[in-house]
Amino acid sequence: MLAKRFYELSPYVPGEQPKDREYIKLNANENPYPPSPEVAKVISSFDVSSFRLYPDPDAGELRDAIAHMIGHGLTRDNLFVGNGSDEVLSFVFFTFFDSCAPLYFPEHTYSFYPVYAGYYDIPIERKPLRADYSIDLDAFLAGSSTGVIFPNPNAPTGIYTPVQTIRSFLQKYPADRAVIVDEAYIDFGGETVVPLLTDFPNLIIVRTFSKSFCFAGARLGFVIANPPVIQNLFTTKNSFNHFPVDTLTQKVGTAACGDWPYYRRINDEIARTRDMFAQEITAYGWTVLPSLANFVFTRKEGLSGKSIYEAIKKEGILVRHFSQPGIEDFVRISIGTPEQMKKLSGVMKGV
Repeated sequence: MLAKRFYELSPYVPGEQPKDREYIKLNANENPYPPSPEVAKVISSFDVSSFRLYPDPDAGELRDAIAHMIGHGLTRDNLFVGNGSDEVLSFVFFTFFDSCAPLYFPEHTYSFYPVYAGYYDIPIERKPLRADYSIDLDAFLAGSSTGVIFPNPNAPTGIYTPVQTIRSFLQKYPADRAVIVDEAYIDFGGETVVPLLTDFPNLIIVRTFSKSFCFAGARLGFVIANPPVIQNLFTTKNSFNHFPVDTLTQKVGTAACGDWPYYRRINDEIARTRDMFAQEITAYGWTVLPSLANFVFTRKEGLSGKSIYEAIKKEGILVRHFSQPGIEDFVRISIGTPEQMKKLSGVMKGV
């Protein structure tokens, strides 16, 4: 009964959500703060009778709002939106990566990349990180690839690659192949590569509302690229689902874009909390990789990552452990409120 291709699937495994007790949940890179009050206003005044009508298939008002918020001369023609960045990534993989050559991405990175590669039958080649766990973009220049994708900052390390380094890479990489920069965490301290779009038509930037906009439960992601790239994505989208983003999500997304100062404040607070937390646990003997994301990647000499994860979970706090060789002794810790991180640092002091 099942199609042959079904047996080749290797599904993504999200962070656990156990129900056996109440946990401080620091394992999914969720934002600990609520969305803007402007979002709440839209929801409270929303006319539910509008659900009888289909949403705007092109999400024009939302795309205008995103373009205005980001600036850099962007217009709606530079924007494509979808149900979270994972759906957007699916359209990107289908549209721009082929099976004739491998897709390059870092050895340790967002674990949905190999899932989508398998789903679309795209061969992959993982490029090792440098000794300091930073991305080695020069490694992506070797051989022949169908394209390149990497997060900036990277996940799960949190390490940021400077814009000038990415510019230098783009100058050397073939212009007829797509380079995807996944900026899911860019609002926590990094600098966007949006200004590079003018010089590099093959650059495609993926963003999400889940992290910096507190929208993990709403599902909204988008692409920033040159207009021909956006039109190609619309062709793919309209061959799959021509009404992807629902009416309410379009409205609350637009409202969120109109209150960027609110999000700037809370994301700056997360960055301050991150840096203070990293400093505290470093004093307790932990090694923390330099992060510009809303999480840190840390380990302690002599302890396995699994034992660290279990010790912290025992105290009612969830963090994320990855079992892949090379990072198996680390845990990834999402940044919560200052109070949550203070409790966790106290736990880690005794681990």
